[in-house]
Amino acid sequence: MTASDIARTAARKLAAAAAVLLGAATVAFAALQLIPGDPVTVMLGPFSSASPAVRAQITAHFGLGRPVWQQYPRYLGHLLQGDLGESYQSQQPVLSLIRGQLWPTVQLALAALLFALVFALAVAVATAGRRPALRAVASLVELLTVSTPSYWIGILLLTAFSFRLRIFPVTGDQGLGALVLPALTLALPMAGVLAQVLREGLEAALEQPFTVTARSRGLSVTAVRLRHALRHAALPLVTLTGWLAGSLLGGAVLVETVFGRPGIGALMLQATTNKDMPLVIGLVLLSALVFVLVSTLVDLLYLAIDPRLRTDPVTG
Repeated sequence: MTASDIARTAARKLAAAAAVLLGAATVAFAALQLIPGDPVTVMLGPFSSASPAVRAQITAHFGLGRPVWQQYPRYLGHLLQGDLGESYQSQQPVLSLIRGQLWPTVQLALAALLFALVFALAVAVATAGRRPALRAVASLVELLTVSTPSYWIGILLLTAFSFRLRIFPVTGDQGLGALVLPALTLALPMAGVLAQVLREGLEAALEQPFTVTARSRGLSVTAVRLRHALRHAALPLVTLTGWLAGSLLGGAVLVETVFGRPGIGALMLQATTNKDMPLVIGLVLLSALVFVLVSTLVDLLYLAIDPRLRTDPVTG
């Protein structure tokens, strides 16, 4: 791949990222405009006795009295300057609110991703190409984890490991112990999907001629799986992992609510309930940015896993 190919690829990815962020901001703005209710009433609370003058002052301060076609370009102008606005409810900058809740969610997402990959790798390597009965049991467990709602998994884990065995705390975010059950709640459905995809990839790779060659050199079955077949089966796993990692923010809403943890999920639930438009749009943009970053990381991992893609400028 030449320097000009790299420059064209970088320009194309930047344009795609800008289009995704603009689309996310536009869809969020349009959706919130269609939700019934008065934002000023939400800010003041349903039982507020504020005078019409105070309401008019708030409306003018946030530009709520302007037509939508004026509010939209005004908001985009602020976004281009890195200004996400001010929360209707807390009267604080949206960027500060997101920054204050970001780290607990990042910890939760990384731990869930780690658990899911470890479980998926262990199960897929142990069952790929094995006896049908063992594969059937693994497939059944994976199907159960995928089809069970996350909040129900969380409640079951809380009942077993917090209320009965008292191993992990029930709520809060203090220490690594408080991170285990929420991360497992997010990780188990992901692990079920990843294990199924990885096992199919491994079984297809084990049928290729290179496995016979590797075995003829004296490698054990497990060594062939880990050192040769796993690399060939990794591309679909990376694609699916990237997609699931991007969706973790949405899954964090329920998990953080069940386990009483702070984070972006709890902030998103609060912002949506209160129709806090600047905060909701800021969170939607954050979610879109995460998808863009994960997508770029997946593309880079493709190049690292399969060297043939480095010579194909179209793929990059």
